[in-house]
Amino acid sequence: MVFVDVKNDVAFRKIFGNEKKTVIIISFLNAILKLEGERKIESVSFVNPYQFPRIAGEKASIIDVLAKDERGRQFVVEMQMTSMEGFDKRVQYYTCKEYSTQIETGDDYEILKPTYFVGILDFPYFDSPEYLSNHIILNGKTYEHALKDISFAFIELKKFHLTKEALKTLVEKWIFFIKHADELEVIPEHVDDEGLHQAYKDAAAHNWTRDELRSYDKFLMAEQDARGRLAFAINESIRKVVKRCLTKGMSVELIAERVDLSLDEVQQIINKIKDKEK
Repeated sequence: MVFVDVKNDVAFRKIFGNEKKTVIIISFLNAILKLEGERKIESVSFVNPYQFPRIAGEKASIIDVLAKDERGRQFVVEMQMTSMEGFDKRVQYYTCKEYSTQIETGDDYEILKPTYFVGILDFPYFDSPEYLSNHIILNGKTYEHALKDISFAFIELKKFHLTKEALKTLVEKWIFFIKHADELEVIPEHVDDEGLHQAYKDAAAHNWTRDELRSYDKFLMAEQDARGRLAFAINESIRKVVKRCLTKGMSVELIAERVDLSLDEVQQIINKIKDKEK
């Protein structure tokens, strides 16, 4: 059995934004947000249900998954592959915007419902070594949690290092699924949660149509091309810095310190610059 890469833009939204299989998003949110007892989600509806691209390579119709539960609480779930300038501000702006658009001018504020943001990051972002962090609004002195309507949860995949055999909690199993599903050949034996089990089934490539797989591959290639362009831009920027340092007569040791590379790496760049100038 072959599983798709859940981190892929198309796969992520197909699995977590499926109107007919809301058991997946319900299980995921209850686990990650630790919603238990009276706070537990029983049912959800999607504000922006995912529609698969009609043409291979066509841009999908939504940016992330936005759902509401039976109480009107909103849940924004987003997969972010690379960091970007102003990421923290964008997350706060987007979440607050979803919170505020629940009412129109003149409506009572009392009808506003809590909004939760869940960000799945394929890069380290916070200083904490924890792979799952929850962020809420607290009183700066007493730590009283009176402002409860907006909160954030972040999963940093690069900090998650548990093996399949070491998984115990449902949270750990969900994060492992997102990070490693495409490396597996069978559904792990420890998957006993209905929502997670259905997610694995939806991630199995043999359950996808030919058009769906074609769109998945298109987005995969687009992501690889984007990473290639970024890597080229970074390498070109470093090369230019090294070249400027050379013209100023700086030593290899000082250049290495300036660009944060090893002496061997800097020397290789210098050799390439000299070869190109011949």
